[in-house]
Amino acid sequence: MHVKIHKSYRNVVAICDSDLIGKYFSEGKRQLDLREGFYKGEEVSLADLINLIEKQALEDATFNIVGKESINASIKAGLITPSVVDKIAGIPFALTLI
Repeated sequence: MHVKIHKSYRNVVAICDSDLIGKYFSEGKRQLDLREGFYKGEEVSLADLINLIEKQALEDATFNIVGKESINASIKAGLITPSVVDKIAGIPFALTLI
């Protein structure tokens, strides 16, 4: 999984499964454009990602999460629940603001 933190007035944390970065998915009018410039950051382990999510959640961050592994890690970290996960072309994603 990759994580990239974009600094702004509030951190935007982009989390994505490694195998999805650089791909484009669409379904009807909805789309996921997983550009490397936004999603390709540091490749991290499950434990490191959960730790990072927990720390960023304390910082009033926004999270953009894409992919099965990344979604599962975010659920394990207590950031999201399965009820907020949506899919485009079978790819799970969630957007959340803490």
